[in-house]
Order: sequence, then structure tokens, then C-alpha cells
Amino acid sequence: MVLPLSKLVVLEIAGLAPAPYAGMILADFGADVIRIDRTQGSNTDVLTRNKRSIALDLKNPLSIETIKRLVSKADVILDPFRPGVMEKLGLGPDVLLTVNEKLIYARLSGFGQTGPIALKAGHDLNYLAISGALEMMGRHKEVPHFPLNILADFAGGGMMCVMGIMIALFERVSSGKGQVIDANLTSGTSYLATFPMLMRQHKLLWEGERGTNTLDSGAHFYEVYRTKDDRFMAVACLEPQFYAQFLIGLNLSKEILPDQLDNAQWPAMKKRISGIFMTKTQSEWTRIFDDLDACTTPVLSMEDSVPGGDTPKTGQRWPRKAVFPQPAPLLSRTPGIHVADPTGDPFLTVGKHSVEILSQFEFDKTVIQRLLNEGAMVDVGFRHKM
Repeated sequence: MVLPLSKLVVLEIAGLAPAPYAGMILADFGADVIRIDRTQGSNTDVLTRNKRSIALDLKNPLSIETIKRLVSKADVILDPFRPGVMEKLGLGPDVLLTVNEKLIYARLSGFGQTGPIALKAGHDLNYLAISGALEMMGRHKEVPHFPLNILADFAGGGMMCVMGIMIALFERVSSGKGQVIDANLTSGTSYLATFPMLMRQHKLLWEGERGTNTLDSGAHFYEVYRTKDDRFMAVACLEPQFYAQFLIGLNLSKEILPDQLDNAQWPAMKKRISGIFMTKTQSEWTRIFDDLDACTTPVLSMEDSVPGGDTPKTGQRWPRKAVFPQPAPLLSRTPGIHVADPTGDPFLTVGKHSVEILSQFEFDKTVIQRLLNEGAMVDVGFRHKM
């Protein structure tokens, strides 16, 4: 099977989560992703599958010249550093786009390449906060609550960077030229929040304080409820037809309840529904909602499955356990590389493919040997002179 990105060569400068995630996505769909690691230290990055590693000393001029030669035959380079770091190394876009005018130079940073806070340190939570998205998340009267580091690091950063790369590659078909991508995590996260921000601005499903609106945990029909066995069910029956099915599952009559959209009654309805969910286990509720189109699902874990449960009448049922993440979206003819063994060792040995990669790029054997001899490059599997 030919993978969709099999002709794409990507150089990934080793860095933190967003850049390795972008590289992993490209590698999962067939790109030749070459990770440029440091010669010192070990690799603790779990996002290295389907990649190869070359270990270079970025303080050595020989290594910098080696990277330039690699760039001359590459399509994409991933820069994970704060603004100015690559320039200090002599590897800024002004240099590398001269080496290869078709290069897509993708820069991942927290706050962008310019501006008053461009050089500030930060992490996912900071970018989420500055973007305006964090202020909208959380329960009423409580502090804003963040969704792990998924939103800014991986969605607003890594995933948005891949989208930028794909757009730039598409444009390169007609122009023949590369360009620089500023995939900063703050603006990427802000872009992801377009829908709730516009809904709030126009008072559509968002009219009150945080945690009192339809989609931010205010409504009783868009909420997570605890079950008898201290597990959880997720309820998202927004539309009236699904809400009607939800009430059937709870054995409640619509005629004796307040209107679904009467938000003054939402707190009382939450309390009532919470009590009902506490009467059965997650497995029991899952079996009930297997047979109803109520947008009510078990909260699944990748470690534990929903205990018990038999086949429902319809033959259809919710999954009992979350599956390990696989490359997405699904392509009909050229899908990504399936992760067959999620329990395997995710770490990539630093410098495992150094000589192999330079040989692929047609480096002379004497040049490779010099790099090894002078410590500009390390290959962990290479133990003899060429």
C-alpha cells in the first residue's frame, strides 16, 4: 500500500510535545520524518513512532553544515524553539530558504514570532489562558478548568501546524516556492475557539456566566453524571427528540417536568437526575441506553472496560472500552499506519539511524567518518571505521 505522504521528507528538530506530535502525524501517513536529536542524553519522547533519528551536535559547525545539506533535499523542517534560537544556530528561514527555496519552514512557538511576549516562556495552560479560551471553561462560580494539555499543545499547536504544512504544500504546487509557517499555540487555540466565542458574542446558547449555559455545564441535558459504582455517564441530548429518549431511559414522564429549555429549572433538574443516575451502575445504565437514541454514553477508559453487560435487543451497543488512539481521519484508499501494538516501547533510540540517513542523502563516506570522529554526530549502532 502506498501511503499518502510517502514522498515527503521532513526534518524534525527535537523538541517538546507540539512539534513531535506534528511530526508523528506526518510519519503516520507515510512521510519520511527524520528527527534531529542532540548527541548528549537519552530520548524520553513518546511521540516518535515511524520516525528515524540522527544525532548531531548543534554547537558544532560541521553539524550545522550537515543540516543544511539535509535541508537541500527536504520538503519540511519543524522548528520547536522560541523565536531567534534557530537564527543563532545559523539555521533561520532566511538561510535555509536560500538553500532550498521549496522548503516549508514550520515554526512552533507559544506566543508567535513577534510581539511583546514572543520571547516569554510558557506552557499549554499559559497559551490557553492568553488565547481567551480558558476563561470560558469551568463550572459556575469555580476557577476556569483546563482539559489536560490537549487543547493548546496538540490541537492549537501540533495539529494546526500540520494543517499549515498541508496548505503550504498545496500552494507550492502552483508557485514552486516554500514559505514560513508561524504555528503559534496561542493564536491556534484562539482559532479553535471561534465557535463558542461567536456564540457568546451573539448570545446563542451562551447568555449567562461561565457554567450556566447550554454547552458549558449549565444544562442538565449536557452534563456528566456519577453512577452507583462511582463511574460516569455523559449526557448530550440537546435536541428534543433525543431528550425525549433520554427521559424514557430515566423512566421520567415529560408531562410532569418543566420545559427542557427553562434554564431557571436546570439546577433542580440536575439534582434530580443526579439522584436517578446514582441508583444504577454504569454497566446497567449503558445497557439501558444501548437501545435508546438518547445521546447518552458511558465515559470510557483505555485501561478499564465497562464491567458486565449483555447484547442489547437491537444488536447495537456502545463500546465498552476506549480504543488506543489511531491515525485519523480515515482515508479509504491510503489510510495511515495502524498502531498494531500500543503496549510496545514508544521511545526512539537517539542516533540509531545517523549513518543510514546520511548515506540515503548521498554523503561521502569520508564526510560521515569525519563527523563521527570529531563528535559532530553520533550513531549508536556504528562501531567501526567506514
